[in-house]
Amino acid sequence: MDVIEKKLYAAPKNKKYLLVMAGMIVVLFIWSLTAVNVENMEESGWAIAQSILTGIVTPDLDLLLNVTRQGVLYLLVETIAIAFLGTIIGAILAVPLAFLSASNVVPKPLAFLTRLLLIVIRTVPSLIYGLMFIRVTGPGPFAGVLTIGLISVGMLAKLFVDAIEDLDTSIFESMTSIGCTTFEKIRFGIVPQLFAIFLSVIIYRFDMNLREASILGLVAAGGIGAPLIFAMNAYRWNEVGSILIGLVVLILMVELYSNYTRNKLVRG
Repeated sequence: MDVIEKKLYAAPKNKKYLLVMAGMIVVLFIWSLTAVNVENMEESGWAIAQSILTGIVTPDLDLLLNVTRQGVLYLLVETIAIAFLGTIIGAILAVPLAFLSASNVVPKPLAFLTRLLLIVIRTVPSLIYGLMFIRVTGPGPFAGVLTIGLISVGMLAKLFVDAIEDLDTSIFESMTSIGCTTFEKIRFGIVPQLFAIFLSVIIYRFDMNLREASILGLVAAGGIGAPLIFAMNAYRWNEVGSILIGLVVLILMVELYSNYTRNKLVRG
């Protein structure tokens, strides 16, 4: 016990560091509060907020349960399709970029350049990509798919790299000793270690992309976002409530299922 107490008392004191960090956090918090200004909120703003809540409580059931192209159900399916296809495209592009970014697989200069490219991709917001692709392909779901695919590459490749760099390379020596080919090393040495992790990350990214696809509709890149903003601009709060209800239910269902699937994959 005496030895433990001596080591405890001999440990470096970091009270000054903690006080400085706490002071910086308090200052930043107080400074951030200056951006909060409720004086500029007009009475119409409170009325609109009340109208939105009323629309959620009393939604337009005809729109919510409509199965035509203008109905909420169709728009939700379109949003899922945009997120799903965009995630698949992003995952396919991210795999080779991830291996090119792994310093234990390729030379460090090449890994550095590839990582720099991924940082640049992650820097640009999704709405900017959406506006760029709309100029190229025109408004519609295809622009949304391309946008989702591109914004997925940066995050997926970054997480893939972490898994690749944590590979157990000792197994390759055993496979070499028994005469395995390069393809066999990849098939039986690399894929089993990475498959579950990669799939878990892709599912997680799909969960995020579902929200991104909803937002991209605001710039006419398909999905449910465009009808939502049109309904809000026209003050059709019952339609806004229907769209929000459908969106919340969809995201909740997908999140519950994705969390269950990811836990199964991670825990085997």
